[in-house]
Amino acid sequence: MLSVKLSLVVATVFGKKLIAYLQRKQLGESVRDLGLAGEQQKKGTPTMGGIIIILSILIPTLLFADLHKVYIRLMLLCTVWLGAIGFIDDLLKIKAKRNAQAKGVAYKKSDSDGLAGKFKIFGQVILGIIVGATLYFNPNVVVKREVQSTGYDKSISGRLTNPRFDTIMVNGKAKVFVDAKNVITTIPFVKNHEFNYAKLLPKSLEDYSYILYIIIVIFIVTAVSNGANITDGLDGLATGVSAIIGIALGIFAYVSGTVRFAEYLNIMYIPNLAELSIFIAAFVGACIGFLWYNAYPAQVFMGDTGSLALGGIIAALSIIVRKELLIPIFCLVFLVENLSVVIQVSYFKYTKRKYGEGRRIFLMSPLHHHYQKLGYHESKIAVRFWIITILCVVSAIVTLKLR
Repeated sequence: MLSVKLSLVVATVFGKKLIAYLQRKQLGESVRDLGLAGEQQKKGTPTMGGIIIILSILIPTLLFADLHKVYIRLMLLCTVWLGAIGFIDDLLKIKAKRNAQAKGVAYKKSDSDGLAGKFKIFGQVILGIIVGATLYFNPNVVVKREVQSTGYDKSISGRLTNPRFDTIMVNGKAKVFVDAKNVITTIPFVKNHEFNYAKLLPKSLEDYSYILYIIIVIFIVTAVSNGANITDGLDGLATGVSAIIGIALGIFAYVSGTVRFAEYLNIMYIPNLAELSIFIAAFVGACIGFLWYNAYPAQVFMGDTGSLALGGIIAALSIIVRKELLIPIFCLVFLVENLSVVIQVSYFKYTKRKYGEGRRIFLMSPLHHHYQKLGYHESKIAVRFWIITILCVVSAIVTLKLR
């Protein structure tokens, strides 16, 4: 509770001062003429407000969490790493705008003004490697699985030479758990709720399953981070969606880190997740506090500083609590926004080659702009996307018991 309260205070109190500072420094948003309703009213709105989110996460976490815990260190790294990439991108865009003004040329915002896409991807890939390698090789990262019979199946603990057994009291009964170092995760709609990534490889290559795991982590971090970045196109949209997803991840962390709930839901028990609740509470508080200023009409935009960090945090948390295969469900909005851009661009290129003229499936991508073109007010679009996310989050939680 202290974590979420402090993050709210930092976001609302510090946020107001930062917005005023950004206005004084004329660090305002440049708006491309896309023919969307109300877009010119946004011109000059301060950007780089993601600094508010990042500080609102970092301060409570640094004060209240045990910084020796591997999960806390990993999440702090994700927050700062992707926040820094987004910050550089925002700075370069502002520099391009000022250079144009200094030359007396009318500035037209372009995607090429910021950090080149290949450098963003490179930064996300490096982070994915760090996250994947840490979760695979760090000895403090373990998943415990109950030994169901007196006969011991060595496949439970992967390739551990000296597996650790623990006797834990669950509802007054002593149950034996063993550390599992296989790259396992939660998979929905199946009986045992578990999937071992090593099964994707032939028997002869199972020793190299960590390589496959790291590649999967890289893909997830990159996809979710970019999905949040693309979704951040309407006042309050990405912020509200991220807050709702954060609550879901808090629930996943709680039930997975509590042996009684893990046993009841028949899901893997992941020790040492308690400290992570402090970070998640700060994350949710930061999103809600920032929404105070980012809701329509926005007084500040998060910029890539915030959107890349939000997506990366959600991806890393999902992987830590072993719920990454549920991302297409509770991050459906991010997924659809991402796919709408891919589909639009691919179809346009295909039809241009085939007919000599590019055609579009959506009136504009990402998807939220399509609905703007249809005449929906952006606040209505944002709220409806929040509602969809709530339904998706409930569905994802239900999969823990539905099989």
